[in-house]
Amino acid sequence: MGARTASAITSRIGAFLIILVTVALTALVWLTSPTQPDAEPTDGLPAGKQSTRVTELADRFPSSRTDTAVVVYERGDGPLTGADRAAIAEAGSSLGSRAQGGPVPPPAYSADERAALLLVPVPADLDENAEAAAIDGLRAAIAADPAHPLPAGLTAQVTGGPAFSRDISAAFDGANVTLLLATAGVVALLLLVTYRSPIVWIAPLLVIGVGDQLVAKLLPWIARLVGERTDAAVGGIVSVLVFGAGTDYALLLISRYRAELRHTPERRTAMARALRAAAPPVLGSAATVILALLTLLAAVLTGNRTLGVSAAVGVAVALLFGLVVLPAVLASLPRGVFWPFVPKLGSPEPSDTGLWSRVAGWVGKRPAAVLAVAVLLLGGLATGLLATKIGLSQTEQFRTKVESVSAQEALSRHFPAGSSQPATVVAAGSATDAATAAIKRVNGVAGVGRPERSDDGALVQIPVQLTAGSGTAQADRTVRDLRAALADAPGADALVGGAPAADLDQRDANLRDDRVVVPLVLLVVLLVLVLLLRSLLAPVLLLLTVVASYAASLGAATVVLSWWLDIPALDAGVPLLSFLFLVALGVDYNIFLVTRAREETMSRGDTRSAMIRALGATGGVITSAGILLAAVFAVLGVLPVIVLTQIGVIVGIGVLLDTLLVRTLLVPAIALLLGERFWWPARPATAAARDRSIS
Repeated sequence: MGARTASAITSRIGAFLIILVTVALTALVWLTSPTQPDAEPTDGLPAGKQSTRVTELADRFPSSRTDTAVVVYERGDGPLTGADRAAIAEAGSSLGSRAQGGPVPPPAYSADERAALLLVPVPADLDENAEAAAIDGLRAAIAADPAHPLPAGLTAQVTGGPAFSRDISAAFDGANVTLLLATAGVVALLLLVTYRSPIVWIAPLLVIGVGDQLVAKLLPWIARLVGERTDAAVGGIVSVLVFGAGTDYALLLISRYRAELRHTPERRTAMARALRAAAPPVLGSAATVILALLTLLAAVLTGNRTLGVSAAVGVAVALLFGLVVLPAVLASLPRGVFWPFVPKLGSPEPSDTGLWSRVAGWVGKRPAAVLAVAVLLLGGLATGLLATKIGLSQTEQFRTKVESVSAQEALSRHFPAGSSQPATVVAAGSATDAATAAIKRVNGVAGVGRPERSDDGALVQIPVQLTAGSGTAQADRTVRDLRAALADAPGADALVGGAPAADLDQRDANLRDDRVVVPLVLLVVLLVLVLLLRSLLAPVLLLLTVVASYAASLGAATVVLSWWLDIPALDAGVPLLSFLFLVALGVDYNIFLVTRAREETMSRGDTRSAMIRALGATGGVITSAGILLAAVFAVLGVLPVIVLTQIGVIVGIGVLLDTLLVRTLLVPAIALLLGERFWWPARPATAAARDRSIS
């Protein structure tokens, strides 16, 4: 950032105009933000997969106009009594008014005579609110019908696709407010502790909070651009990124500002100098994160692409507010906002007297031993990868018990677990018999429903009940076997879809995205580091340290999630997203450290002393930023959805490792051992010495 730009941002008129324009644009976006686009049946499904194609063909069949909620009746202490059966039959009759297209089919009883199912058709084209109202009304009707009370000991619960959708939606009811309050509270507390001032923390919190709300109102525009609506999970992750990245940028800027106030009597001049010093690492950091997030555009899952663009826009807004709006706000405030620890002219820098100066000196005395200890620690934590499992069933998506999961578990005790959400086979109408015969030969098929012709008669749709529930390894195996068997059925040209097939296709798409996006992320980060540091060896080493940190954090998180939180496995999408966030965000702290070390090397001509001084100078602010970012990601755990909890735990642990181990010990030790070779092929110390001799 040039001197003129920095001076314009921090000048009296410039700062006033920036604040005025920010308020006006934020209000304009808030007032003109569109509603979210309507959900499409194929939202979240990978393009070209069989399950997606079956969903696209569904509107050619009459049954596609309905979905099914499953009411599960169970008596836990023995067989159903006559009174139970009468109550279930009566409920079926009374629920006819809530069923789509007429009366509810007769109940199906389990072989052990301890449970029964009622299949209640509901409209398939309901929006989120209407579907929630339909399921809530159904649950209320069976739980508290004064005209038809349930006999003592008989329970009734609702599961099925619409019920799972309702419970997922309910998990996010009020999530925006809860997440915002929790995140803002964590940021406020940590800023208060960092600055030990009751005043100065308010400015960055307000600026970042406004940026976060601006991004929230931009998400519907992004959804229209990408082609898939953004849900509460995307909004939560983006909000955490905005607060985390924005606060990191604020901490680095304010740290430089406080340092400049010790040398500069005029606060606007001090802020202009601080802005020029902080801009390169902040811009490099933000560019790394944004470009890394945009690699998700190469994903086949539309949800990943939507998250990538949304998060990239969020970080870009955080950058704009951190390097333009916040300096304008702070420059307009008096020096006394740092009360009671107001920086005084001529006071010593923290790097000369503080804790991190002593840590830097200790690392400088024993770099080889420090390197060995750091490698052993990371390696030890990475051994947790041996216990890492990937893949959660549909009933394992919540941290708290919800009715759809409880009902599915009750159903699985007495019926085939796949009864509530069957697979769907679509085949050529002329090959109905061949397709049905092929389906019946597959292990894991519990039953085959009645074939249904499409409106034009060209296709046939066959419901297939699986013995295993959707998302389980057994269901995945059955879907694969179904596809293989139907591929050999003459003339069938069959496709296998439905919830079990969609779960399998999504996991396969996540694995494909892992193979494509992970190398792209590493390449993007490496190129940014090469351009920023004008070096080859240092970027490669920094990237390797971040990858090692990711492996260690994933191993450590596996132990935490499985042993402490009793979560059996990682969701298929979690490894990619946590890798993306950790590599992009983890390298930030290395950028902050190493760019300062390069700056010190250029001015002092000695890599060793420059790295020690850089560690002492940046230790406090980077540690504060890392702890704050880890805490912000941990806030995702306030939502009762396991995927967000897992991302929060993995990224939180990884950021702490990057902050307290990798950046503090590992990277400085490597640089101290290599000396000037760390910058190869550049030689900043030699160049600096030559420039001084010429001058």
